[in-house]
Amino acid sequence: MTIEIRDAREDDLPGILDIHNEAVRNTTAIWDEETVDVDDRRSWLAERRRQGFPVLVAVSAGKVAGYASYGVWRAKSGYRHTVENSVYVHPDHHRRGVASALMTELISRARAGRVHVMVASIESGNAVSIALHERFGFEVVGVMPEVGIKFGRWLDMTYMQLIL
Repeated sequence: MTIEIRDAREDDLPGILDIHNEAVRNTTAIWDEETVDVDDRRSWLAERRRQGFPVLVAVSAGKVAGYASYGVWRAKSGYRHTVENSVYVHPDHHRRGVASALMTELISRARAGRVHVMVASIESGNAVSIALHERFGFEVVGVMPEVGIKFGRWLDMTYMQLIL
């Protein structure tokens, strides 16, 4: 499978929306409980661009197989050199190197943008995402028990960081 990693475009929004809403409906990767529409994703993309943050897509056979971005971790100015990442892959493309390809480019963009720390907030049961981040040098720096709820159960949050 050939994967192209590039900056997201407006015409990628339906693919990004599909991946986002699938994660909302079926996983604890996104803790929202309501799906969104394409206008929501358009606003999200515009805001990321306005703030100078990348939004990347992985394209395979002409379709969006995954997307990744990073953005503000905390709004206070003292945190301006720290970002939080997001990496999502369509279920049809799991275990095919899509997340690794996105993560490689995302970290490269962060380094080029003089980001000092990249953090990841991962639902503690998501062993695949935790392992992905560990492969890229992220370390677990904390776990917060029962800070969220979805599908009628309390969720723990694992925090990981990579000093760039």
